[in-house]
Amino acid sequence: MSVHIAPCFAGPLDIVGDIHGEIDPLLQLLAQLGYDSRGRHPKRRLVFIGDLIDRGPDSPAVMEFVRELVLAEQAQCLLGNHELMLLLGESKEGCRWHADPQHAEQQAGGRFAHSKVAPPERKPFWRDFIAGLPLALERDDLRLVHACWWPSAIEALRTDDRAVVDIHLAYERSIEVVLQQEGWLDREASEMREHAQALSSAEGRPPLLPAMAMTSLRRNLDHPIKVLTYGPERVADQPYFVMERWRMCQRRRWWNDYQDSLPVIFGHYWRQLQPFKLARLAPRMPSVFDVMAPDSWLGPSGKAFCTDFSVGARFVERRAGAQSFETHLAALRWPERELWLETGRYG
Repeated sequence: MSVHIAPCFAGPLDIVGDIHGEIDPLLQLLAQLGYDSRGRHPKRRLVFIGDLIDRGPDSPAVMEFVRELVLAEQAQCLLGNHELMLLLGESKEGCRWHADPQHAEQQAGGRFAHSKVAPPERKPFWRDFIAGLPLALERDDLRLVHACWWPSAIEALRTDDRAVVDIHLAYERSIEVVLQQEGWLDREASEMREHAQALSSAEGRPPLLPAMAMTSLRRNLDHPIKVLTYGPERVADQPYFVMERWRMCQRRRWWNDYQDSLPVIFGHYWRQLQPFKLARLAPRMPSVFDVMAPDSWLGPSGKAFCTDFSVGARFVERRAGAQSFETHLAALRWPERELWLETGRYG
């Protein structure tokens, strides 16, 4: 049996979207759903869709809370792209509470000074916990994944029992070899030299660079772990700056091609109850959602549902002095298909 594509709990579930270190909304949401203060329910269990951490005020508390539930077999949790970044030791915007707590963004006045840093003594326990998380869960009536149910990636990982970091690095190396053989790396390097000034800051305005776009696309689509945790990409309509760099590819609405009969639940994509005023200030990609009811299912047969309602941007609202929040933490109750927020049932 694959360690990466694992069986999902039987019975009634509450599937919790991306948390991003927001411990208070998590506890509020679970109370609304009838769980006690330790996350226990007499008739139901939890599944966390991934992205437990980063950006919010208390990623350590979220990590400890979820880890305890998973170890007690009261919950399951998927590996999200932010957990993957932790495993890889990546120092990126919003995740330095763990990777680099001395960074300026974690210091007084910094963009993420509000984020509690990781106690060094807990890091080995968290790493072991995250390293054991599956990339997808499945049962007869349901599929769960952080960003995208991509059949070829699912099947590749179903038969690969190596550690997730080993798989990740092996695919990265093999993709770079192919890109070098095909001449794309030399073209990318040439573009980066020619447009170095424009690429160096958010104020630069580079054109859409075809080699940079192609290498980015291949590093995504040819890498099964990235497709499941980040979602598939396409060449962007125009370059945009996010997470400290210019990007030539953007997210793809993969659910518009999802034809399978089994429902799939995912997170990752910053859904909204309504367009919120502070969205432009949050570290996010161009929106992939059209205007629709928040409890609408996606795709041609209505079999896909996104549980991420943008609580990862709540720190932006706080910095702006918001007294109430337009971002939310959500859960989908299964099999009832009810949408719940930390403020109560939607609709």
